[in-house]
Amino acid sequence: MILILSSFVAASPVGGGAQAAALAGLEIRTVLAPTVLFGRHPGFGPPGGGPVDVATFEGVLQGIEASGAFAQARAVIAGYFADATQVEIAAAAIDRVRAASPDALVVVDPIMGDAPKGLYVSAAVAQAIAEHLVPRADLLAPNAWELQRLTGHVVSDPASAAQAAQAVGRPTLVSSIPLPRRIGVLWTDGREAWLASHRLAASAPNGTGDLLTALFTAALLDGAAGPDALETAVSDVAAMALGEPAKVELELLG
Repeated sequence: MILILSSFVAASPVGGGAQAAALAGLEIRTVLAPTVLFGRHPGFGPPGGGPVDVATFEGVLQGIEASGAFAQARAVIAGYFADATQVEIAAAAIDRVRAASPDALVVVDPIMGDAPKGLYVSAAVAQAIAEHLVPRADLLAPNAWELQRLTGHVVSDPASAAQAAQAVGRPTLVSSIPLPRRIGVLWTDGREAWLASHRLAASAPNGTGDLLTALFTAALLDGAAGPDALETAVSDVAAMALGEPAKVELELLG
């Protein structure tokens, strides 16, 4: 079972709801504790719904814990948060999952913003993610812009992404790395760094980062080594973005 702490967006395949659906297709049970309840992606206009208030969010997690699900968790994926207090509650829940299931993999997708828009959560939420969730991550899964914000290192290509990821000090999966006529995803465990890339889509759909994090996590739980998990996850995400099977180039960076 994978516990997901992220958004639920009813009519758009993004966030925690999309991750749960993708993992269900792999016959992986998920439990989603939603941080927001939206009707649609905010990029299409007023989303409807709104953030889950902190008391409700905490209560949902208490109910999940009481069901015994924390002890069953093989992984936790932390994604989108609407409130800094939600982040603190999520961090405390992660600690309780670790106590109940010591081998659970904690995956933090530090959803804060992207280029060229920049920050699209509040500065308080971004700070809380950096302070409370990043240090708890067994795997960090930022996009290139988020990695740059977290580390202060410029991320403009695979080499600079690898250097910035080294500063994080934990295994890192970095998406949206710009390349000539291509887009790349880098994975590093601190010892080696691998890059998977594919041609750019004319218009990439929302939710590709959420899907990448979920599929990479699933591959790791299935026993795949990092490079193999990277190739599998990027291939599936690229096929969704391009609308057809995609040729993914995988290379070990020097």
